[in-house]
Amino acid sequence: MSGNSFGQVFRLMTWGESHGRAIGAVVDGCPAGLLLGEKDVQAELDRRRPGQSEVTTPRGEADVVEILSGVFEGKTTGTPISMLVWNKDVKSGVYEELRHTPRPGHADFTYDAKYGFRDYRGGGRSSARETVGRVAAGAIAKKVLKTRNVELLGHVVEVGDISVGDVTLDQIRKNVEKNPIRCADAKIAEKMRQHIEEVKSEGDSVGGIVEIIALNAPPGVGEPVFDKLDAELAKALMSIGAVKGVEIGAGFRAAKMKGSEMNDPFRVKGGAVVTETNNAGGILGGISNGMPIICRIAVKPTSSISKVQRTVDLSEKVNTEIQIKGRHDPCICPRIVPVAEAMVALVLADHMLRGGFIPTVLKS
Repeated sequence: MSGNSFGQVFRLMTWGESHGRAIGAVVDGCPAGLLLGEKDVQAELDRRRPGQSEVTTPRGEADVVEILSGVFEGKTTGTPISMLVWNKDVKSGVYEELRHTPRPGHADFTYDAKYGFRDYRGGGRSSARETVGRVAAGAIAKKVLKTRNVELLGHVVEVGDISVGDVTLDQIRKNVEKNPIRCADAKIAEKMRQHIEEVKSEGDSVGGIVEIIALNAPPGVGEPVFDKLDAELAKALMSIGAVKGVEIGAGFRAAKMKGSEMNDPFRVKGGAVVTETNNAGGILGGISNGMPIICRIAVKPTSSISKVQRTVDLSEKVNTEIQIKGRHDPCICPRIVPVAEAMVALVLADHMLRGGFIPTVLKS
């Protein structure tokens, strides 16, 4: 299987399956001299782990990370950083009856079509549990970016038909981690939570929209033509299993705007060139312009629901029905926030290293 690696200079490879013995990641290209410990990675994994609230899967994984290589005396050595998380709360028995019946909305059928064989336990490699490795690597990328004062902020802006209005950066910083939805407006977060609970009680699921903002990225980051910064961000975010759409800046609203409305006028502020608006989302011609980089992702409803669904039996080639058991998130949005932040961090770290904005050896 190809397609398990990401990045050119700051490179990530994830490995492992949902119900295998362990899951993890290898990060190559991290600058030497970065202060790094397991607690740095654990802080991000704790944001992603299951069982955080009533609106997440009850799978009881502590997701304790072990750094196996690439760090000595609290600093990165510049060699590959291998990280491991053991799977502890694995209950594969409920998936036995799904061996030959692909679940609607999942990758079961397409994995069978491509490989003629798949790990049906919890989706195997196609499971959202694969994102453990992304978040672990993203924690390192965030520390690399912090050496240039780049900050990543993610928050839920929509669940179903419930949307948050305009929120400030301070609201995002202060409120997102204080509620289980990761919405910057506490009152709207409670409405979202109630909606998720209602949908959950019906045996169904709901999707939403998550926004990721990168602050203080310098102008000039990114490569023209095929390696455009926004193109790489779109690829990174679309590689997350539940994501079905990506917007940069004004995104799809741009289709309804005039050029005079879409274009961001330039001006000088404090000796630096800035734009009066940010419809471009901080990127022009595939290269950062110094304004906040703004991405939004459309997150589909969780495919695993307890309602009876129509499918087929691949072994018998007949139509049938299934009712999925197991433990699943009624809404993926809250737990996808750290995953999306990680993917944006990985892209920015890679491009900033490629462009020489971050040295390969850091003086801590």
